[in-house]
Amino acid sequence: MGTLQTLLTELRCRGGLVDGAQQLPVIFKRFGFKRGLKYLYRWLKRNDYQTWLRQYDPLNEQHLAECRQQISTWSTTPKISVLMVLEGGPGALLAESIQSVQAQCYEHWELMVVHHASANPPMQSGAQSTGQDPRVQWVSQAAPADLAGSLNLALARATGDYVTVLEPTDLLSPQALFHIARVAQVHPDAAMIDADQDKITAQGVRYDPWFQPALNDELLLTQNRIGHLVVYRRDLINTLGGFRPGYEGAERYELALRVIECITPQQVHHIPKVLYHQRRYSGNSLPGHKIDDAVTRAGRQAVNDHLTRSGRGGCVSPSPEMPAGNRIHYPMPANQPRVSIIIPTRDKAELLGLCLDSLLDKSTYPNYEIIIVDNGSIETATQTLFKRLPADRVRILRDDAPFNYSRLNNRAVSQAQGDVICLMNNDIEILTPGWMEEMLSFACQPDIGCVGARLWFPDGRLQHAGVITGLGGVAGHPNKYFPRGHPGYFGRAVLAQRFSAVTAACLMLRRTVWDQVAGLDETLAVAFNDVDFCLRVQAAGYRNVWTPHAEMNHHESASRGNENTPAQQARYDAEIAMMHLRWGEVLMHDPAYNPNLTHQHDDFSLAWPPRCP
Repeated sequence: MGTLQTLLTELRCRGGLVDGAQQLPVIFKRFGFKRGLKYLYRWLKRNDYQTWLRQYDPLNEQHLAECRQQISTWSTTPKISVLMVLEGGPGALLAESIQSVQAQCYEHWELMVVHHASANPPMQSGAQSTGQDPRVQWVSQAAPADLAGSLNLALARATGDYVTVLEPTDLLSPQALFHIARVAQVHPDAAMIDADQDKITAQGVRYDPWFQPALNDELLLTQNRIGHLVVYRRDLINTLGGFRPGYEGAERYELALRVIECITPQQVHHIPKVLYHQRRYSGNSLPGHKIDDAVTRAGRQAVNDHLTRSGRGGCVSPSPEMPAGNRIHYPMPANQPRVSIIIPTRDKAELLGLCLDSLLDKSTYPNYEIIIVDNGSIETATQTLFKRLPADRVRILRDDAPFNYSRLNNRAVSQAQGDVICLMNNDIEILTPGWMEEMLSFACQPDIGCVGARLWFPDGRLQHAGVITGLGGVAGHPNKYFPRGHPGYFGRAVLAQRFSAVTAACLMLRRTVWDQVAGLDETLAVAFNDVDFCLRVQAAGYRNVWTPHAEMNHHESASRGNENTPAQQARYDAEIAMMHLRWGEVLMHDPAYNPNLTHQHDDFSLAWPPRCP
């Protein structure tokens, strides 16, 4: 028990990537007790955040001097206004917060501290810490106001080119404003800049880093993933009217949603470095821990208002597996487009029969057809199955050529009648009756391309929750093998979000998008054709989305078996080479995955070294 308790503590505070109370059952269920203990020690070693920080996040004077040398070469030095509102809390923490701003290696900043005039002199230790620094300005407020009003008061006094908010208990990294200003140097049209964050103990020990993806529209709506260090152009925020009251606790989230409505994705920049350290004391809560219900409701109201303003419609409800997260219900198209479900197969009648029966019996969406591409079936059981299928719903195309997944699907799509195409493996078993409605609600939006479903192994472990390129060399599935109900890395196994790719084991998109990118590449006969297809859809300007609310069992590749002959290995190696030749560094820099996270494992472990500049 002592060993387990030590591991639990390490998982929470030393590794920090996933809460230990959740991770332990996952590991022991997956590996058993003895193997689980061995896995834990290896997991802890590759997630030793303290060692990782010493190696890859040095904050010594030499590093800060190098930052100052870079600053001296810049032609412009934008001013950054840091807004702070005092709402109580230990005075010593306030002093340290102010000192963390004064310790910035980038000196072109101002700190606007709002306090109530009726109170005593603003937390004496905090006031003393400013010394005679003219960049720290104390803004007196006649009477207590809501947070939005206080922030707007500070915003009205600010003179910087950019503005951000600092909690009066938290800390900035000494290089935080340097990195913000550097982005502004490289991207002068930048309107929104954010960075990663972690937590810090009273003793100064950093833990629990939150490494976020780049701008992810769908994840932004399902999760308040706005970190604490988010910087905006001040003129833009003033144009939008500043912070809005009525969203208590979610003011910054609401502002971010309004901002992204009026800028382009190219004006949003994520800095994959931990530049903000969040303190924990009895008066605050942290990401990943219990969130106040009122704050959650305010965040949902902000998302509802955003959906209304953007014309997307829909409504928000709590995520079934992560109550602090959101599920977005988009309206279905009024014309009920026809869906063509394409299933390549070769014998294995019991497997195909399970797939078709679950489709026909459970699907609640009425307007669809099924096209079975029979690639050389010879067994009597298969023919018997075909004869019992409803002819008004199912068509069978015979194709005896050597197996080529891309060619089989391309041929079927050319004969499909639907406005929407759904690629499906013959080893899929439908679990969610409304799966088609869920996927259609995304696929019919004009800016969305491919939509993927959540697939489970038959034993209840997670098989597919999106595809991350670069994982394992070309592409892989994150959060794999987690049990049902586990949220994964900061909720990413249970929340709808954007990915660069989704698996074609169940993939839906509009026929017009399929035609635009000319379907699957037939030179990729077996492997990676879906990843290549999704990347081409993304390159054409569409977002690919994965939803956890369309669920299926996936009896993975059961009809084809293992591929272990020399010819099959040679073909697989050639397909890997083709993917690297075609996509190169694009594979290694997936915007849905932070470069501080590994390509060697599927559990969001730390990268040694990170792929950051």
